[in-house]
Amino acid sequence: MNPLSDRLSLGFSSIGHFYSHFFMLLYPTAVIALESVFSAPYHELIGLMFLGNLMFGLCAIPAGYLGDRWSATGMMVVFFLGTGAMSILTGFAKSLFEIAAGLTAIGFFAAIYHPVGIAWVVRHVANRGKALGINGVFGSLGVGSAPLIAALLADFGSWRLAFILPGIVCVATGFLLMLGVWKGWIEKDTVKKAPPPAESSRKDMQRGALALAVTVCCSGLIYQATSFALPKLFENRLGDGDALFGIGLLVSAIYFCSGGAQIAGGWLADRFNKKRVYVTAWLIQIPFLLIVASVESWLLFPLAIVMVLSNTIAVPTENALFARFTPPAWRGTAFGVKFLLTLGVSAGAVPLLAWVYSATGDFTWLFLILGGLAVTALAAATLLPGGEGDPSPELAAEPAE
Repeated sequence: MNPLSDRLSLGFSSIGHFYSHFFMLLYPTAVIALESVFSAPYHELIGLMFLGNLMFGLCAIPAGYLGDRWSATGMMVVFFLGTGAMSILTGFAKSLFEIAAGLTAIGFFAAIYHPVGIAWVVRHVANRGKALGINGVFGSLGVGSAPLIAALLADFGSWRLAFILPGIVCVATGFLLMLGVWKGWIEKDTVKKAPPPAESSRKDMQRGALALAVTVCCSGLIYQATSFALPKLFENRLGDGDALFGIGLLVSAIYFCSGGAQIAGGWLADRFNKKRVYVTAWLIQIPFLLIVASVESWLLFPLAIVMVLSNTIAVPTENALFARFTPPAWRGTAFGVKFLLTLGVSAGAVPLLAWVYSATGDFTWLFLILGGLAVTALAAATLLPGGEGDPSPELAAEPAE
């Protein structure tokens, strides 16, 4: 094992996690500026990102397969270069069709990260909960930075700059990764070692996979719908002016806070029964989704923080459970399936959000629906194997894979 290569791989994986969420969430804030530019209503403009979100999920399985069978490092290079280049092109779009095409292309390349990058983390660490928590912080920072940076660049530059400048930085990161591979600092990862033994029985794998299939679908839809809706929700219920930057700042603050929740979630996953941690997170999430549905005062902001934190704190545990219930040799492909379920289903957040807002002019019913999904996920989580303790100590004492 090459310690330098492992550290750099984990570092680029974390940066990639930041980018994957950042680029997918630039548009929900930038779209507010586009309403006046293209003289189109919000529910029509927000729908332009549907295919991009669909690709973000659908392309996860082939990306994971290529990461397993070709090169995880090579796929990450493609991720950085492709995502950045497509963001730059989107910034030069002159019509709504070109914007939709650009967002679709961003989703296509951004889909590479989750099955490949998360498998990188699982492969190279012993304390998975902690590592996945730290990696998750970068994802939360990406989610939190997107509305802030998009609003800042749109307010003080233009909506085009919000896509072009980050795209340039992403492409530059891809070239840095290529340099690391060329210099031999990062292994190409094309030669596969014999996989370690499975961590659960076949019966537990089947049961765990079925239960997690339900929970990850619900979790993904809730997360995406919430992150897409919050900028417009704050504008409608808390806005007192036209400054997009203030709205972006509020949304960013929420997702920056969620980074701490990822660390806490990783710590809990390493030290306590994972099933209990996971079930508890769903129990906390349900009431806050229902309360946010109707609150219109300043309390909306702290309530939204807890709502988002209760979702993100479960992510490291969810990924640790998923790793436990999948064969190690197919872990990249398995994470591709997970994120196909998570992100493919969550692509439905866009038409759901557009339909609810078009029909009611608000998001009350959106959060009531999301609360119902959380109840469904809670029921599925209780069916996970585990009982009083984890049947295997894989996250506490196993060597790095």
